[in-house]
Amino acid sequence: MTSRSSKLNKFSLKYVFYTVLIGLWGLSRNYPTLTERLYSKGIYPNIAKVEHFLLGWISFSMGDVFYTLFFAYIIYLFVKNIKYLWQKPLLWLDKTLLLLMSTACAFFFLWGFNYFRVPLATTLGVKTTYTEEELYSATEHCLQRAIALHQQLAPNDSVKVDFNLSNKEIYALAHKAYPLGITGISDFSSCKSVKSSLYSTLLTYMGYSGYLNPFTNESQINGKMVGYSKPVTACHEIAHQMGYAAEEEANYLGYLAAEKADSPYFKYSAELFALRHFLNEIAVVNPEKYKEIGIKIPQGILENYREVRRFWQQYENKAEPVFKASYDAFLKANKQQQGIDSYDLVVGLLIHHYTAP
Repeated sequence: MTSRSSKLNKFSLKYVFYTVLIGLWGLSRNYPTLTERLYSKGIYPNIAKVEHFLLGWISFSMGDVFYTLFFAYIIYLFVKNIKYLWQKPLLWLDKTLLLLMSTACAFFFLWGFNYFRVPLATTLGVKTTYTEEELYSATEHCLQRAIALHQQLAPNDSVKVDFNLSNKEIYALAHKAYPLGITGISDFSSCKSVKSSLYSTLLTYMGYSGYLNPFTNESQINGKMVGYSKPVTACHEIAHQMGYAAEEEANYLGYLAAEKADSPYFKYSAELFALRHFLNEIAVVNPEKYKEIGIKIPQGILENYREVRRFWQQYENKAEPVFKASYDAFLKANKQQQGIDSYDLVVGLLIHHYTAP
């Protein structure tokens, strides 16, 4: 009788756990002001500081090591218990559900609730809508800044800027670019742990330039990347570490950090990043204007774009769209309605940066 009572208690507690998790998820999702105050600016900074204290000093990615051990353990358990799959299917289902719910609980508690915080544009009081004229004006302004930096870093207009900074130098400069010193932005500067992923080759085939490990709070960068995109990517992933989960917000803060960094290469990276997003938007709304502005871009800047494009093209494969579709679904499930296209929403934030008086 005692054994049966114990099993019932475990069963009850488990489903209480599920119910509480779902309740917290719904509460956080529907009350962003509460999430901002209690989690993003309350609980989360302390979690990040503890994780950074424990793991930030380690030179390699502990998150990737944990992932390896975790999936190896899952495979081990599957092989060991596969004979029970048909004998006790409900037990398998129960254990699988418990594993998934436990992982989800860890994900949201350690970082994921940041998806539901108050939008950065609201916090900063920035208007993200814009006219076509404002888009064109910001693009011209950005192009002139990119040209000036290109002239500073390249021998002539036809030659691309070579990014000879090592990964270690890039990560250190990205770290020093924070805090941004902007009122309203969460910025606990001790928690910046930027590392090359142990799975950089796999990330390349998946089409990813980096990611934040939500369980260890390490910013993982694709160490194989080349060219202008690596500095701004490092700054982007640190923005995720600061608790900004939305991709357009991490893009914007990554841009601001790269622009602020004590390196003309980072500033050039920031301008090329912004210019690419502006040009992509213009190509959609006014193809003729896109051609008109495109003529003004020096060959050296275009070569920097081509260098990065060629790098990714050599790793294109049939599995990449599957990974992108999975991430798109994940983002939409976490209140980013545009999915993977959320990255491009940074244009609304960037235009304010270029057109504000």
